[in-house]
Amino acid sequence: MMITTADVTDRKGAIDMVSYYRECTDNLSQIKKMLVDGGYTGQNFADAIKEITGAEVEVVKRNELHTFAVLPKRWILERSFGWLDKCRRLWKNAERLLHNSSQMFSLAFIRVILGRF
Repeated sequence: MMITTADVTDRKGAIDMVSYYRECTDNLSQIKKMLVDGGYTGQNFADAIKEITGAEVEVVKRNELHTFAVLPKRWILERSFGWLDKCRRLWKNAERLLHNSSQMFSLAFIRVILGRF
């Protein structure tokens, strides 16, 4: 998880996040495939991720608008967003500092994990 300012595109932010965590930990070398949303399409993004982690990028897209179809593996992404929607503090971005926003997301996921025990 990485929070950036609004002038950073999603693809650039994802590449920056993967680069940052690659320097901090060696756990990214175990990743074989990254599931991403339709906003991360493009060969440049896939090549950058492949170069940094060695992982293959799989884009999970919606087929058509206004029709319901269960897409394999998309529920994994949507489930995480659903968990975050239960945290009232994250509904609006009221934080002035990026560090505070990052802490709120961490607390939200800690709440989800503690709720399982």
